[in-house]
Amino acid sequence: MRSQTLYEARWIFLVLALLGVASVLISLWLLLPVLLLTIYTFWFFRDPARVSPNDPDAVLAAADGTVADIVEIEEPEVLHARQKRVGIFLSVFDVHTNRAPVDGKIIYRKAHAGLCLDARHADCTTKNRATTWAFQNPRGIFVVRQLTGMIARRIVGWSKVGDELRKGEHFGMIRFGSRTEVYLPLDAVVLVKVGDRVTGGTSIIARLS
Repeated sequence: MRSQTLYEARWIFLVLALLGVASVLISLWLLLPVLLLTIYTFWFFRDPARVSPNDPDAVLAAADGTVADIVEIEEPEVLHARQKRVGIFLSVFDVHTNRAPVDGKIIYRKAHAGLCLDARHADCTTKNRATTWAFQNPRGIFVVRQLTGMIARRIVGWSKVGDELRKGEHFGMIRFGSRTEVYLPLDAVVLVKVGDRVTGGTSIIARLS
């Protein structure tokens, strides 16, 4: 578990600590739900160590979760071209760190204001608060988008434009239920289907031609 991940929960832990002190002063029975929430928070901000597959043609999942949709769609912000998009829904029980799907240099990062619709809502991909990233390597430019959900209210970016990331390395996280999208060239072969469970940094979601 990385200290950086836990650092993102510092204010939550502070509130829980204050609630714990107040519970002791009022009733020890009130301490039980506070302890349960504290345990859940530690668990939610977990960050298990992972080894990414050494496959130059593989594109990895950028997040843990369930494949929500696979569509061909215009990527409107960076490439302005038709792409295959793999959308991954993260529930409140999934690991919420985001990992680079390919080796590459970050050439674009931009945050967008928006709503906090349920991440399973059809309009969330265009209306929700989001951060768009682009990774460039000799194979092309790969766009990843982090989107908030109904519960998630904060997108965290740990990397910046100019950083060189290896496949599977962290670039940020989303706090609580959310969605992560990976855009792929049209000739990429998608290896997952809707409903599949994927693991960020280890699951191969597509193979480049």
